[in-house]
Amino acid sequence: MVADIATGVALALEGGRDSYALSGVLAQDDPVALAAIRVLGADVLAPYAPATGTTAHMDGNGPQATAGGGAEGARLADEAIVRKALAAYPPAADASDVSVWSYRGLVEAARAFLPGGSGAAAGPGGQDGRPAEPRAGTDWLHTDPWPKLAHRASQLGALSLPGLAPALAEGFAARTEDLARGFVRAVRRRDWVQAAGIGRWLAGMPDVPDTLGLDAGLVYVLRMSAGDPRVALHTAVARRFHGRGVR
Repeated sequence: MVADIATGVALALEGGRDSYALSGVLAQDDPVALAAIRVLGADVLAPYAPATGTTAHMDGNGPQATAGGGAEGARLADEAIVRKALAAYPPAADASDVSVWSYRGLVEAARAFLPGGSGAAAGPGGQDGRPAEPRAGTDWLHTDPWPKLAHRASQLGALSLPGLAPALAEGFAARTEDLARGFVRAVRRRDWVQAAGIGRWLAGMPDVPDTLGLDAGLVYVLRMSAGDPRVALHTAVARRFHGRGVR
């Protein structure tokens, strides 16, 4: 299920957003489908994200649907299924920072990218009917050793969508060199998913050293992954929003 959604998102990013509808490939009441949405997080809404230069921020003032009624109807249906996923699988009280950030990212992506704006993630438990948002720690951005930092960056790849999580983007950008080391390490270990997840963060950073060879590296990772859907998704994001890793 996760692979199917990831493939659909990657294809939409490559071929245009208007044809994409998360709700068109998933049954809204299927608990496996809802769990898959939580696994992929904000990436399930990546085809709705604005192009670079018109990025939305975590204030609920993102782009609204401007397409025809059919496209807007699909987005409204997507809002409903995302709300169900958020309600069905909130992070536990002892959840890791990665789990909490992933949850918050999906909430904010729904606010920013779907027609309902701040109401897109409406549900019980939060202010104005929105889901309650647990606090997400950031100390680890400064204290984690570089291998652990790079691993977390890969796990949180979905939050690298432009403008979605400024605090994470700034924290990771301050440690660009460490992420570059993590990218190289993942490639050498043939961990293509981790390499692609780190690479998409690097794709949006201004100070990535030319010696890293990021563009060629992303192309190589995609080719060597033998069609892994998660790798295809990560690299499609890097190409669409940052122009990096163009084949």
